[in-house]
Amino acid sequence: MNMNKRNAIKSVAACALLAGATVLFSACSEKKVEFRGIDVTGAEYARDLPLTDHNGQQRSLKDFAGKVVVVFFGFTQCPDVCPTSMQELAEVKRSLGADGDRLQGIFVTVDPERDTAEVLKAYMGNFDPSFLALRGSPEQLAAVAKDFKIYYKKVEGKTDTSYTMDHSAGSYVYDPAGRLRVYHRYGSGAQALAADVATLLKEAK
Repeated sequence: MNMNKRNAIKSVAACALLAGATVLFSACSEKKVEFRGIDVTGAEYARDLPLTDHNGQQRSLKDFAGKVVVVFFGFTQCPDVCPTSMQELAEVKRSLGADGDRLQGIFVTVDPERDTAEVLKAYMGNFDPSFLALRGSPEQLAAVAKDFKIYYKKVEGKTDTSYTMDHSAGSYVYDPAGRLRVYHRYGSGAQALAADVATLLKEAK
């Protein structure tokens, strides 16, 4: 092998080694996003919300592209968990200032029997007029709840209409690209949720 060919091979090998080192350095230097809630990035569930909002419009997560979407399942006659969660979400939106317009709150009722469109619209008005409430038929709700791994069950009361609902309590947080990224258990607090929403908004810029 002549000297020129030997030097050329050495040069190629050196370049390949340098390129490999550069890729390795870049991979190591990429800082993983840290959330205050449970990181569920890459989850294959909770893919969409094919339900109708309180204005009668059929909805999908694609409708909110460019926004962080926070989804909570509950019912309007819930005495504590549901109003607390929605109030915290409204607090998060206010804390974001101008970026609050890039947050979409979604409330999915697990009690479509009593939660009519009119009832849901009034309920959202107690927290933020931009928040949307979704409802569907019992069959549609069951399908969505299964996809979101949500538990809900009717608990009979003293009369036919005085029943309550047991249900999972937590918020699903989607990034502006429509990907599920974080799950917040009930009780995490507005501050933790606000931090994760701000992180996702910053990530999208």
